[in-house]
Amino acid sequence: MEIKQVVVIGQYQVELQTLRLDDNLEPDEVLIETEYTFISAGTELANYSGKEPTVFVPGSWCAYPWKSGYANVGIVKAVGQNVKNVAVGQRVYTFGQHASFIKANQHGLIIGVPDDIDPAIAVSSRMAAVAATAIIISEIPKNAWVAVYGLGMVGNLAAQMFQILGCRVIGIEPTAHRRELAKQCGLAITVGGNPDEVQQAVKDITGGQMAHISVDAVGHSSVVMQALKATANFGQIILLGSPRVPVEGNLTELLSDVHLRWITVRGGLEWCLPTYSTLPNTPSLYSKQEMIFDWIRREKLALAPQISHRIDPAQIKEAYDGLLYQPETYTGVVLNWR
Repeated sequence: MEIKQVVVIGQYQVELQTLRLDDNLEPDEVLIETEYTFISAGTELANYSGKEPTVFVPGSWCAYPWKSGYANVGIVKAVGQNVKNVAVGQRVYTFGQHASFIKANQHGLIIGVPDDIDPAIAVSSRMAAVAATAIIISEIPKNAWVAVYGLGMVGNLAAQMFQILGCRVIGIEPTAHRRELAKQCGLAITVGGNPDEVQQAVKDITGGQMAHISVDAVGHSSVVMQALKATANFGQIILLGSPRVPVEGNLTELLSDVHLRWITVRGGLEWCLPTYSTLPNTPSLYSKQEMIFDWIRREKLALAPQISHRIDPAQIKEAYDGLLYQPETYTGVVLNWR
């Protein structure tokens, strides 16, 4: 069958191409007609701009030409003979690409979208799934102070999640529009300024305690060093963003502080979680998404204020460049395949 699909063909080059999809299904496969996809401003823009160096390595997972996207909501059109967990006609959420039709495997994440959730909101919850890893891997003390560095969509949602769990959260962000957007999403405390001003603000706000947990939601090594200084003794630093840019500095400064103050540094890549788990109370990609949908339904998690654009897939170049160069205007972009 003929489909439309987004393809990043080179550095700063992206197209909506007409391609062929074999609609013959293997026993575990599902054919889905896409309604909405969501653009990851982190991973996708890093690959589009060449900030991620492996795009230039032939055979790598994101080498050009790269079929981008990993957040898809659509309607099941057909299922393979072994598929039991979804049915034809059902609306589902997957890690599917930006394409008008996709094939998914039931052993990958496929979860039904509740009828009372806007499917455009459901697909944008992909960024909430990235953010949720921070609360899963943290050891959260009662009434903890949490400092979240970076209030892009992932940092904003991570901050909301720590608040949902009863933490006192400080959102740290140099740009005023992101701080204002975080306040619209219910974040009570936000801080701007240079690193010294931020550290002093964290000290003043916490009454000298500093943060029990500091989260780098930027993915920049220099931010980790700032977070280290704001973290209390015996505290934790969560690397939620993926560090990509080389930063020169004194590694001993980091390791010495970690050693002397018993700081725990935890990586937060979500793909280390199993897709499904048969063990009770064991987190998985599936259980994480169930939790996110529940919070959306109960209006605990604010996603809608962060979606600035719902656009046609043919405008993908405009969307990527908007997210890259006009972040104050393009805060979150849904592609409407309907």
